[in-house]
Amino acid sequence: MTVYTGGCQCGAVRFRVEGELTHSSICHCRMCQKASGGYYAPLVSVRGAELAWTRGERKRFKSSNFAFRGFCGDCGTPLTYEAPDGLAIAAGAFDDPAALPPTIQYGIEAKLPFTDRLHTLPGIRTEDDVEAAEFINDIVSYQHPDHDTAAWPPEEKA
Repeated sequence: MTVYTGGCQCGAVRFRVEGELTHSSICHCRMCQKASGGYYAPLVSVRGAELAWTRGERKRFKSSNFAFRGFCGDCGTPLTYEAPDGLAIAAGAFDDPAALPPTIQYGIEAKLPFTDRLHTLPGIRTEDDVEAAEFINDIVSYQHPDHDTAAWPPEEKA
């Protein structure tokens, strides 16, 4: 049985999914753009799999008469799209989102015209941007790691 884990950026909410996840999508509708804060929302349906919330609880916003959007109440990470036909988890909330590539796009009537050209933009690796943003050398991440932990945040050493 395949197991997937994930959670929010701060680690207050974590989840575990057991089973095959075969429906990964991108939704371009305006509601998904607003809910994700992005140009589109990448979502993975957990229909047919077993979902367990292993740490914390998501908060929910009723975004329409049919749908709820789940998110972390501490850091704001978008976590779920919940509708009568099932629940989907934000792809980026999984510890290994590369394992769940999208297979279909929805809401293309609201697709922003430049999204098809994103791959043509110049790219800069984070460590190569130090001259423009010197603070990069001093970044200390407080983001939860991409794996389950016994407790979070870790106790600070004196």
